[in-house]
Amino acid sequence: MFFQERIKLKNLGSFKIGGEAKFFKEARDTDDLIESVAEANLRSLPFFILGGGTNILWSDKGFDGLILKPSIKNLTIEGEEIKAGAGVLMSELIDFAVLHGLSGLEWAGGLPGTFGGAIRGNAGAFGGEIKDVIKEVVSLNTSTLNTIKRSDAECVFGYRTSIFKEGVKEIIVEAKLKLSRGNVNAIKSAVQDKINYRHERYPMEYPNVGSIFKNVAISKFPKLDLERFTNVIKQDPFPVIPTAFLISEAGLKGVSYGGAMISPKHPNFIVNVLGATSKDVKNLIELVKDEVLDKFGVGLEEEIQILSENPS
Repeated sequence: MFFQERIKLKNLGSFKIGGEAKFFKEARDTDDLIESVAEANLRSLPFFILGGGTNILWSDKGFDGLILKPSIKNLTIEGEEIKAGAGVLMSELIDFAVLHGLSGLEWAGGLPGTFGGAIRGNAGAFGGEIKDVIKEVVSLNTSTLNTIKRSDAECVFGYRTSIFKEGVKEIIVEAKLKLSRGNVNAIKSAVQDKINYRHERYPMEYPNVGSIFKNVAISKFPKLDLERFTNVIKQDPFPVIPTAFLISEAGLKGVSYGGAMISPKHPNFIVNVLGATSKDVKNLIELVKDEVLDKFGVGLEEEIQILSENPS
């Protein structure tokens, strides 16, 4: 059989939630990826591209199509440029950069997921974003099966988004990063600082998918007296109020529904504390959105991807 059948989605995501996928395929190289997409198109199968599964809430009912995971793992260096496949883990990419004394990814220390996923969502933390270091991206058009090369500008990066997330039906294959020479020990120390911060401030002891909501630009607050909250405004990379602060001020820390809980440690995380279902998490998401809208007059936007059983 070309595809594996009846794969448990909870084993393909860091939330440990979800039903079964009808089909699953891990593509090991570009040719394998092309063949997989061609087969899915031939069968008229809807398909979803899986990175590390660290930012996805699967449906309890599963997925009535193909989960396609590009596990393209090439990792090479030329001067101050690194070429990496979409399936390379961010931790692997950072370690590779550190090993070769290349600076530019320190902000991503401890960032979960794959390189391809980070590009698609323009991952960011501590004031840095993946767009800051991308030189070019190669992707596969899922209709023509042709590969396309784009410069960083042509990727149309925005806040937690890109042309690959909003605009084109393409699969990221690989990309080049433009980094700079630095001191290995200083780079390593900066990366470790970010890893330590995550372990100290984030609820890593429970299954989670990171920040549920995007932070909110200060320009979106119609009622909030921003001067009262000067100390909490941060650059992300533009001035924002952290959503964790808004959720905390709404009194929602530790609130639970079923097996899911709004983390008391970091309230922009919902954690799976006791066999949570997708429905449990969705109920908490709606509660947070309603309460923050009521208290602050701003609508929150999910940063995670919520996948339905029957994709459009």
